[in-house]
Amino acid sequence: MSKFVTYLGTVYPWQCGHVGHMNVMWYVGKFDEATWNFFHQLGLTPTYLRRENRGMAAVQQTIQYRKELVAGDLIRVESHLLEMREKVIRFAHTMVNVEDETPAALCELTGVHMDTAIRKSTPFPPSVRKRAAALIAGSAT
Repeated sequence: MSKFVTYLGTVYPWQCGHVGHMNVMWYVGKFDEATWNFFHQLGLTPTYLRRENRGMAAVQQTIQYRKELVAGDLIRVESHLLEMREKVIRFAHTMVNVEDETPAALCELTGVHMDTAIRKSTPFPPSVRKRAAALIAGSAT
């Protein structure tokens, strides 16, 4: 299964809480930014979503915190597809401290492809399913 980089960034002092490490709200935010880059790789681009009246809804998110990140740490998020069904996608992110290459946090998400006009789930288009199959096979196209 192909993993690829979906976010690069740093931890700023104002992102740290009273205990001195990055506050949980920033982990969620950085994982969210990685998610949109991940969706782009599948063809779920902002243009597609707007043009086709589509959206993505998160229905489950689990985060495991492995190592504290502090101000100045450089981070990378690597993402990979776990599963794609007709209307549902499941994928994972790993947030890594770039300096020592240790995982800082793991995030697994489940999302649903939505028709924003009628507010109901809808199947992914064939082009997205094809890209997803390639990612699962390990040959991102």
